[in-house]
Amino acid sequence: MSEELKKSISDEICENIQKHGFLPIPVQTLNEEAEASRYFAGTFLEFIEAAKALNAKGIFVETLYLDEDEFYYDSGIEEEEDDCCCDYDCDCDCDCDCDESECTDENLEKSDCECECSKEDLSEDSDEGDENVWIDPEDLDGLDLSLLRPEIANYQDRIGESCGVRLTIPGVDHVEVEIFAEWYNTFAEMVDNAYEAIEIDPAAALEEMKANCNVSED
Repeated sequence: MSEELKKSISDEICENIQKHGFLPIPVQTLNEEAEASRYFAGTFLEFIEAAKALNAKGIFVETLYLDEDEFYYDSGIEEEEDDCCCDYDCDCDCDCDCDESECTDENLEKSDCECECSKEDLSEDSDEGDENVWIDPEDLDGLDLSLLRPEIANYQDRIGESCGVRLTIPGVDHVEVEIFAEWYNTFAEMVDNAYEAIEIDPAAALEEMKANCNVSED
């Protein structure tokens, strides 16, 4: 294997930065929310020209790695807590003035708290057919995307491998650009395709996942 093939994308980018007269400075982001950044919309060479225009002496280089979490769906929607303080499995917004610790299924009848959803109502809801169940994208959080797009599984062996770099021009508004290896761009396109399918029609995506599972078992 040639020396060129052994180089990671991080090594290649650092060499290019040096060729343009800058010192590549390895860094690692510990808290992305605390960083004020402006994302550069342009090519690598345009980024280098911007660094020169900003009189930068060096460029921060952060190596990015393929993470296992990227193989699983994440809607980005945080699960909301049930507003009902009672032990009923309902989504009502009823409030009461009683102590929440006392508002339990065992002593509900003894307290002054009354849930708007009665046990009878909840029982009727549970008896409804499955065809009436509505599926939202967040209901599929955590599902393996390779069940929807089997080719994604081909990249499992690359978990932990360097897939790109984040370049930053030091300054008050850290100007950043991210550059990725070609194989990662292909992987990311597959993941985007799976996300799009889930967000357009989560029920159909779930059925396709089930069908793919049945095919693999056969």
